[in-house]
Amino acid sequence: MSKHWIISSFALGFGTGLMKPAPGTWGSLLAAIIFVLLLQWFSFDFLLFWVIFAFVGGVWLCDQFIVDDKHQDPGEVVWDEMVGFWFACLFLPDNSLFWVMLTFVLFRIFDISKPFPINRIDRHVTGGLGIMLDDMVAGLFAGVFSFIAYCVYHQLPDLYIKNFFT
Repeated sequence: MSKHWIISSFALGFGTGLMKPAPGTWGSLLAAIIFVLLLQWFSFDFLLFWVIFAFVGGVWLCDQFIVDDKHQDPGEVVWDEMVGFWFACLFLPDNSLFWVMLTFVLFRIFDISKPFPINRIDRHVTGGLGIMLDDMVAGLFAGVFSFIAYCVYHQLPDLYIKNFFT
């Protein structure tokens, strides 16, 4: 088994990066499935370690892939989307399917639209770090927005009841 085959398998999200249209969405969907499965067996501490390991390894992995591919950020590389989505999920206090899917949608919105500072990172940070970092920031945004939505959703009934009876 060659090094190139292993690098390509991970970088291309085990084939999801070759799916059309929107390979990043397919890679993120695979990441959501993997995350839900990992939740069944592993603790938050392990998942945090996994995301850190996947990010650091992903910087190296993407560097290796772009050396072979000659593109700065090839669209078929979806490992960055997978890790960015996993990072977003670390912010969830409730890992039910609804909150994971909301985080998925938010992550895709931030990853595709690239608001500031994601757009600056995407344009100015190069190599494997640049490929990985913009998706980590998109994951940060999606995770924080999901966390806020969760908190607001769970506080609204209390606020409504408290205001109704006072």
